[in-house]
Amino acid sequence: QVQLVESGGGLVQPGGSLRLSCAASGSILNIYAMAWDRQAPGKQREMVARITGGGTTGYANSVKGRFTISRDNAKNTVYLQMNNLKPEDTAVYYCNADIRATVGGRSQSWGQGTQVTVSS
Repeated sequence: QVQLVESGGGLVQPGGSLRLSCAASGSILNIYAMAWDRQAPGKQREMVARITGGGTTGYANSVKGRFTISRDNAKNTVYLQMNNLKPEDTAVYYCNADIRATVGGRSQSWGQGTQVTVSS
């Protein structure tokens, strides 16, 4: 069984910063791509940032230049550094990862989500 646990969400003023973390645990053999998605009330879930196993990154246009995704393979953890936050960044942020486990083979795993609220 593989679990992803997010942390680091909260309330921040416009222009502020937050750092989200997502740690994978369980019977993990390998973690391939890891990513952050978000879903705002009344809107569809959208990809925010993605990082491959080799470290190649990709971002949604709305966050380019403000958000940075990174990973620590030794800790099975992915991070999302969010700077210059805007009210429109308010959403529940979910991490997901493409994981090969000892039981069940390779599949996509999702965290439970962490709320980010940007408001004055």
